Amino acid sequence: MPTNRTASVRLAMALVLGGLSLSACATRGYVDEQIAGVNARVDAVDARAQDAARRADAAAAAAQQAATDAQSANQRIDQLTGRVDQLEQARMRTPRN
Repeated sequence: MPTNRTASVRLAMALVLGGLSLSACATRGYVDEQIAGVNARVDAVDARAQDAARRADAAAAAAQQAATDAQSANQRIDQLTGRVDQLEQARMRTPRN
């Protein structure tokens, strides 16, 4: 009788383990659903990253234009400074009556 009981216990254990192992497997639909969710999040992050890159490029272009404008303004100031110096020197040379 002990052999019959051992065989029954082994069979019961095999059935339990088999059932547990089958319930632990993910179905293809479940995996596809999970992947779709992850892909949606990845797409959203990618879109935000591309938007940030576009804004950064626009900011860099604006900064470059501002630097060019500042350089041009400095050149005009340098030209005017020379003219102002000439006018001041001419005024100092001319005696007042």
